[in-house]
Amino acid sequence: MVDPIQSNIVAPAQMPSLPAAAPTASATGGKFMDVLLNSLEEVNRLQQDADQSVQALYSGKTDDVASVFTAVNKAEVAFDLLMEIRNKLVDAYRDIQQIRI
Repeated sequence: MVDPIQSNIVAPAQMPSLPAAAPTASATGGKFMDVLLNSLEEVNRLQQDADQSVQALYSGKTDDVASVFTAVNKAEVAFDLLMEIRNKLVDAYRDIQQIRI
């Protein structure tokens, strides 16, 4: 008779491999602050592109309303996402402040 406990044991060759250790900041190419700063720069660039598109439409340099609308919406979505990230960071900071040691 087969022992029920022994029949559930997985042989070492059948065990799945463990994931590699979490990459360090240098392995991923930057730190959290660098990612935030790059995101801020990208949002700023999108805002400037949208402003230039609107100015070109007003001045008559372009009549492509769809591309202007797309640029403005892209900048708006990027800014909204940035604000949500900021709100989450502020909430996390406040939670950390309330931790009693």
